[in-house]
Amino acid sequence: MHHTDLDLALLNPWQRDFPLQRQPFAIIGQGLGLDGATVLQHYARLQRQGSLSRIGAVFAPGAGGASLLAAMAVPPQRLEAVAAIVSSHPGVNHNYEREHATNLWFVATGRDEAQVEQLLRSIEAETGLPVLRLPMLRPYRIDTGFDLRASQSRASGTTHWTQAPLQEHDKPLAALAEQGLALVDKPYDLWAAQLHTGVDEVLAQLQLWLQHKTLSRFGVVVRHHELGYTANAMTVFDVPESEVDACGEALAQTPGVTLAYQRARTGGWPYNLYCMVHGRDRDSVRATVAQAVARAGLAHRPHAMLFSLRRFKQTGARRFAAHAAHHHTAHHPNHQAPHAQS
Repeated sequence: MHHTDLDLALLNPWQRDFPLQRQPFAIIGQGLGLDGATVLQHYARLQRQGSLSRIGAVFAPGAGGASLLAAMAVPPQRLEAVAAIVSSHPGVNHNYEREHATNLWFVATGRDEAQVEQLLRSIEAETGLPVLRLPMLRPYRIDTGFDLRASQSRASGTTHWTQAPLQEHDKPLAALAEQGLALVDKPYDLWAAQLHTGVDEVLAQLQLWLQHKTLSRFGVVVRHHELGYTANAMTVFDVPESEVDACGEALAQTPGVTLAYQRARTGGWPYNLYCMVHGRDRDSVRATVAQAVARAGLAHRPHAMLFSLRRFKQTGARRFAAHAAHHHTAHHPNHQAPHAQS
């Protein structure tokens, strides 16, 4: 899919610092010499094409709700059937096949840890297969946007657990912010109406969350694959406890690494340090991983590189969905990804 300079101008700079003002699309248009209605038409087209997932909140770890990376070793002949069972659960997002004996990877989300555990147990019961539970212990870097002009993402920087978890009364707005803005002239007014509050209060609250780093960012969330980043690899390392933080920080600073974190080891899965790299092809991903490995001094540590093969499901996290003021999602179709992935 060919993306024009205008597409990049709408997607690239607005991954963070999206205008928290009543007519955000008009403001974006000002910089491009376009009116708000034209900007909206272009975003709607990008959403239809699948390049734009949503425009909304990316909450920091620790903001609330619960989520867990999970993995299964599925006999290849059962993979599609098992993947369909896993994807059928609303609490599951980002369900991918990866190139490894442990071949099905997904994120389970819920209100709290008990709900996530219940979800994983029902998947085990329905499939007759064990699920590896891989809780995050420490984030070093979490998706803070993505330079769409590079052959791989260039962003770098460190992420921390937020010290300001959401209060119960904030969760209905969090649910809306997670779903994403409706593509209309005054989208925040719609949120205010749903929450029976004023639009200024809504904008002030979003601003506050950004200040307190409860939100990692607020803005455009892209779908890498549709933008030509068709290769991605999760690389996992087995690192002694005493070195894992230093190695994680070094990975986080490597240009091209979009995610880096420490996870708990579990029986039969010895790896505790993870990093994610997206690129236009496998070679550029391998080159970035090699740089990261060298920079973090990980060359002699046991590791595995798991390229993704197929996307079975890709929806945004829904940690606060249970708190939504209204459950209608008319403006937010759950974009089911195409099954084939190169």
